[in-house]
Amino acid sequence: MSESMDMSRMCSIGLLTHDYYDDLDNFIVQAEGAGHDFVVTPISHPTLRRVLNEENTIDKESQENWKDRPVFDRKDLIIKSADQSARAIGLLANWIHLDSPDAEIRLCSELALKQEIDWACHISLTGLIFPSLPTGSLYNTARVINSAVRSMSFTQFLVRVPLTDKSNVQGNIPWKQWNRLRTLAEYNTKIHVALELTSELPTDEQLLDMWLAEPIKAVIVPAEIFVENSKGYPVLSKPHQRFIKKLMDKMKPDMIVTLPTTSIHKLATPSSYSEYITYLNRHLPELQDVDRFATGYQDFLQAPLQPLMDNLENQTYEVFEKDPIKYQQYEKAVYKALLDRVEHDSDYVTTIMVVGAGRGPLVNCCLRASEKSERKVHIYALEKNHNAFVTLQNAKADIWGDKVTLVFADMRKWNPPAKCDILVSELLGSFGDNELSPECLDGAQKFIKENGISIPASYTAFASPLASTRLNNNVAAYKDLVHYETPYVVMFQQVCELAAPKPLWEFSHPNKHVGSDGPINNLHNIRYSQVTFDVNHDMMMNGIAGYFESVLYKDVMISIHPKTHSPGMFSWFPIYFPIRTPVQVPQGSKVTLDFWRLTDEKKVWYEWTVSVHGKQGEEMTVLPIHNVHGRSYYVGL
Repeated sequence: MSESMDMSRMCSIGLLTHDYYDDLDNFIVQAEGAGHDFVVTPISHPTLRRVLNEENTIDKESQENWKDRPVFDRKDLIIKSADQSARAIGLLANWIHLDSPDAEIRLCSELALKQEIDWACHISLTGLIFPSLPTGSLYNTARVINSAVRSMSFTQFLVRVPLTDKSNVQGNIPWKQWNRLRTLAEYNTKIHVALELTSELPTDEQLLDMWLAEPIKAVIVPAEIFVENSKGYPVLSKPHQRFIKKLMDKMKPDMIVTLPTTSIHKLATPSSYSEYITYLNRHLPELQDVDRFATGYQDFLQAPLQPLMDNLENQTYEVFEKDPIKYQQYEKAVYKALLDRVEHDSDYVTTIMVVGAGRGPLVNCCLRASEKSERKVHIYALEKNHNAFVTLQNAKADIWGDKVTLVFADMRKWNPPAKCDILVSELLGSFGDNELSPECLDGAQKFIKENGISIPASYTAFASPLASTRLNNNVAAYKDLVHYETPYVVMFQQVCELAAPKPLWEFSHPNKHVGSDGPINNLHNIRYSQVTFDVNHDMMMNGIAGYFESVLYKDVMISIHPKTHSPGMFSWFPIYFPIRTPVQVPQGSKVTLDFWRLTDEKKVWYEWTVSVHGKQGEEMTVLPIHNVHGRSYYVGL
């Protein structure tokens, strides 16, 4: 099966109707015959609206009695049985007005809403969609929804949110209302979004991408936004196609189409719209190597490796050795270093020390570079993991022979018989220095001749403010401080950066601040940086994204920075630093990140905080410093 036909990427497609069908079973059968997986229909008839008593026809005594009885009976219902629940999503009554200025209407709306929700949960309805949020106050709406969904388990609750506002297509008014609702509702993880596409899309890409950070479970595609192609069939504009494909690729939402109220496309049939959505779904961009490798890991929180403190398992080595790009770049760097190191003397034997040799992939890189450059080499391979060292012994016996000398030792403590021309290591983490490459290479620096070469030569940590409801919810699920102060390795999926990453700090090797006998202490590896970002739109910040770029040698680089990412390299996912409180970031404000890399005799840790300043420089938000003295997370020396 081709990548475009990958069933794991296919979205379910539903048909939405605002009509009130007495024979819902027949409508479901028709919809399924037209290629739909489910239907979206009102739960109840408009007759239920009588409960609002808008014309004051119910006397006070009857009204009080009514409040003690169920709001509706069977004749009010469209979705009448559990047999329909797996094939339908319910539309909550669009006349419910939870923020009405009339106290009686507010109360009766709340009772009606709760009755519809109770019935949906009773029959295990797949999902419920709340009508579009009011344009004005929604404080009571948020209170009622937050209270009502707490008892929901199987049934999903979605709020219908239009993508744009007709009066301001280039703004994000609908997002602001949604954000106000979820803030008032305490970021309740049971409240999701049904994003309704509009005929006009904002031209600012970030106004679209910001929805990738929201909990979208469904996308509504009205028939009215389709246009006719040259043959008269309904299709979507190129911008709509791109956005829908991105949503499908990143979020795999249920796709919900509506039928036009009148015939607006000459050759349209009831199935035309769903067939076109299926066509788009089957022609998503082909997965890249990184995406294939990351399948199942998107937005999954993983603790960063600590190879200095812990011995890596065989499977971990196995996974990362499959990365062709990283080792291709290392081989290129060693090749260029060999040419520069020995230009004319064909008898000179270049000494290479591979520290943290693992199971030997860097040794193989060096041997291939030696053969390609026609330079003689002798390689020392150092490894402290006794299990991985057995694999190195097998490779020496079966493949390498006398070209390689094995050393079972911690690079910080071993004293070599002679110094090397080239020191090669792969100790980098997702933040560059978070696996203690600086400390390890400080100890190994005594191996290098005075004019020797270190590969890598340098690496830089980058950070950017990040929005992601999903990541925030994943951390919040632990319900403790420790997880909010722990960085995670994450393959980002449902995220949006508030601004492009900026560099925090750099480490270079050999380090001129370290003497020939090694460092006296680790204070020279302390770092502090403050970076400020301009934010162009109202957004919610949930954490900090971290990346690295590394110069291996001269112009040979590896990178996980979004703009310079080494194509096809999957050895590192980005790193994610949570923040304890989601931060509102208004349009035109500035987000400042303060970051520290700190150390004592036994550990290295990071501390971080966030502040937001308004257009005039006034301080609007400041968060506590996270992970003080490594209380929740550190890397052991």
